Amino acid sequence: MMRRHALRLGSLSVAWQPRTLLVCCALVLLALLLWTLLLGSGSLALSPGEVLASLLGQGQDATAQRVIQRVRLPRTLTATLVGMALGMAGAIFQSISRNALGSPDVIGFTTGAASGAIVQIMLFDSGPLATALAALVAGLCTALAVVLLARKAGTTGGYRLVLVGIGVGASLSGLNSLLLVTGNLDQAMFAQLWLAGSLNTRTWSHVVPAAIGLLAIAPIALYHARQVDLLEMGDASATQLGVAVERTRLTMVLVAVGLTAIATAAAGPIAFIALAGPQLARRLTRGCGVPLLSGALMGAVLLLMADLLSQRLAERVNLPIGLMTGLLGGFYLLWLLVRSRRI
Repeated sequence: MMRRHALRLGSLSVAWQPRTLLVCCALVLLALLLWTLLLGSGSLALSPGEVLASLLGQGQDATAQRVIQRVRLPRTLTATLVGMALGMAGAIFQSISRNALGSPDVIGFTTGAASGAIVQIMLFDSGPLATALAALVAGLCTALAVVLLARKAGTTGGYRLVLVGIGVGASLSGLNSLLLVTGNLDQAMFAQLWLAGSLNTRTWSHVVPAAIGLLAIAPIALYHARQVDLLEMGDASATQLGVAVERTRLTMVLVAVGLTAIATAAAGPIAFIALAGPQLARRLTRGCGVPLLSGALMGAVLLLMADLLSQRLAERVNLPIGLMTGLLGGFYLLWLLVRSRRI
């Protein structure tokens, strides 16, 4: 079993694992490297020194400074925040459902957010802000419906949560297709672009709400990390250890839904990140706890890597980031199936 150390600050005690800390530091360094590559990539290629000078406002090229600060930096920050939100949300859902497929894009929450955006686009012809708000509200409503339908004998979670989420997601996916087929062609094209998920044309108006939401919600998840770890032992064992099982589970579901809604509102539906981020983080850390922080960092790294690949592999094609992560997710699932001995 992985050895844990305790950091004590007065009456506060924080447990940490050396390998987990090492993996998190490595992920931060990798994210910084990807930042440097992304900020320097594009039609205007910049060296790492020019990127740093532009970030500090000391660049001699005014054009390069504007490109970095107004175009590339907001895009990269949005990718980082969205990846962190999805990675943490996926870790929570997989822990609560005790299922590796328990990610928001699999159990219907992302589809619900997409339904709200499509309704807003097709029926009300709304702009980006109203579309993002509609996605946020619809995602929360979908989560509430899934939790209520999955509740049985006073408990929520396990395979029932996953199955109910898949069913709700399939129903909403059919509704989305119906709206796209019966709607105006121009509006349907705009809705399809939104559904593909994109980091293009991200501005500071996307970065600020995502940053505020993540800073407000993530501490709640980290505060309940210990209780979530105990929930993985089973409801009976967790109750004996003093955990309010249903209250903790409901709190964490709301936290994960909030994180998913923030990410979807900022960049549209992004597949694969919430599914693979926590699993890869758990494999690297080999820890026994829920990989909240490491899963968030892995989610950010995966989305930054996907963004870099989408720019390098399709320089002449405006390839949405959601399509790239979907392709990566498909290969990842095939790899898991080939390696698994239980299927």
